[in-house]
Amino acid sequence: VLGVNICMDNIIFHIDVNSAFLSWEAVYRLHILGEKTDLRMIPSAVGGDVKKRHGIILAKSIPAKRFGIRTGDTISDAKKLCPELVLVPPHYDLYETSSKALMEILKEFSPCVEQYSIDEAFCDMTGTIGLYGSAVVAANLLKDKIYRELGFTVNIGISSNKLLAKMASDFKKPNLVHTLFPKELEKKMWCLPVEELFYVGSATKRKLHTLGIHTIGELARADLDILRAHLKKHGEIIYAFANGYDVSLVSNEAPSNKGYGNSTTIAFDVEDANIAKMVLLSLAEKVSSRLRADSVRIMVVAVSIVDFQFRHMSHQMTLLTATNITNEIHRAACQLFDELWDGTPIRHLGIHTSKVINGDSPRQMNLFDMTRYDRLADLDTAVDQVRERYGDNSIMRAVFLNSPIYHMAGGISPEKRKPNYKEGIK
Repeated sequence: VLGVNICMDNIIFHIDVNSAFLSWEAVYRLHILGEKTDLRMIPSAVGGDVKKRHGIILAKSIPAKRFGIRTGDTISDAKKLCPELVLVPPHYDLYETSSKALMEILKEFSPCVEQYSIDEAFCDMTGTIGLYGSAVVAANLLKDKIYRELGFTVNIGISSNKLLAKMASDFKKPNLVHTLFPKELEKKMWCLPVEELFYVGSATKRKLHTLGIHTIGELARADLDILRAHLKKHGEIIYAFANGYDVSLVSNEAPSNKGYGNSTTIAFDVEDANIAKMVLLSLAEKVSSRLRADSVRIMVVAVSIVDFQFRHMSHQMTLLTATNITNEIHRAACQLFDELWDGTPIRHLGIHTSKVINGDSPRQMNLFDMTRYDRLADLDTAVDQVRERYGDNSIMRAVFLNSPIYHMAGGISPEKRKPNYKEGIK
């Protein structure tokens, strides 16, 4: 990896929406609902539902950031920092629509657009820059078109590879274009704290600090053998990144999922195993429906628990045969739960799956298991078809009737999908 020559003819853009969820809320409220207050100009944030204990900050305005509010903070902590903070609930249908509109504009500028997340994308501009005169001119034209037609701002990073383009887009915000080519590393990137490098999290930061490495430049000049000794393969990766090396290509095709999972924060502390297993059933319904929709099956099931003291636990198992059947995934999850749970009240539960294989692969038969999995699979398919035509709530298991637990938990809940602006601003 370290010996790869970077082609200076490559021009890659990384486009990042500034405070995406909050910006999209602000634009909708201003231009569609006719509100007068621009959420981007005041201390404001998009936050979860405190009553349902999803109370974290999902996006914040620049004025809110000045109070020290960070994405991921609890709403109560954010309110302590800024008592006048304006909170609005999230509306994911709006965000998905805004994201699609952004991608359509990007495709007007580049034949190769890779959506990295709901509010980020890479564009391979190699060979198209001649149409605009220079990469900076092209990026400013793109940035201004997005603002003119969609009403929100973006940062655009420009480089010869994806890593450096992404690093550049994180420079000063909002509504700006930055370059970060290999010749600019020492001036623009090496002076930054090491934790600002892609792939350097809090644990890696602590290990690097113990080695006397505090800046990206110090990491770039570090002894690779020492990094390998302390950080294994991860040390090689971040060393390459610190030196600006990245061989990944911009791709129009999204990579296949390596795992499927869903989790949910429960509105009350769960102290009953039967209730916990109902929550796991609702999660299994969601996970298995996603597996079937993608025509894949999984070999590994894992269960995660967060208790009322925010302690995390997890446990996994490998199945005898790959599956996407709801009952089978739920049965495995319950077995894992029984082996893992110590009786401490539960705040959050999750089911995660991995080792994904093609759904057309033959099922391994087990002489000691007389379950008619073909019938269960047919039942799941019929339920999927009903829900696809009439909605998720058109059919549910009887155990969820009159229950406080939603029958398909995890992911984006229905109330967060459809905007309900009658709620007003809190």
